[in-house]
Amino acid sequence: MLDNLKKYNIILASNSPRRKELMSGLGVDYVVRTLPDVDESYPETLIGAEIPEFISREKADAYRTTMEPSELLITADTIVWLDGQVLGKPIGREGAIEMLRALSGKSHQVFTGVCLTTTEWQKSFTVASDVQFDELLEEEIEYYVDRYQPMDKAGAYGVQEWIGYVGVKSISGSFYNIMGLPIQKLYVELKKL
Repeated sequence: MLDNLKKYNIILASNSPRRKELMSGLGVDYVVRTLPDVDESYPETLIGAEIPEFISREKADAYRTTMEPSELLITADTIVWLDGQVLGKPIGREGAIEMLRALSGKSHQVFTGVCLTTTEWQKSFTVASDVQFDELLEEEIEYYVDRYQPMDKAGAYGVQEWIGYVGVKSISGSFYNIMGLPIQKLYVELKKL
């Protein structure tokens, strides 16, 4: 599959183990390349889905000067959007607990922006998934945070982990988008190249 990609050396610009796992599942050859301290700030005027798409493009632009013509770079950014606010990666244990308290019993959206970049062109897209959490007990929240240390995850949770098993009532949209890479949409976009 995806024989059209043989002309590219595919680079995944991410340290995320979840993104690596999902890319490997596509069955395409790729390498991981990361830069330190890539700016993930965004203009305050952006809302919802605009934010991760903007950040994924900014990440890609940080690599552009080092890219070879044969390379196809994939960058991504994921946010949790709750009541008109971004829940990014939590700061410390208390930050993670506060985020999960805020998500408890509510519905939120997960947006992942993806950017495909070569030295000649760039294309980006965003995928949205809706997630409904059940009411979480304080002891469940603390158990999850202490056991799984979700400080590297937007919204302080991994849907594929224990909290997803016991706390997620329903999902509308891509499960893999919630993990951090909308792999089905990425596959569709890669087929078009």
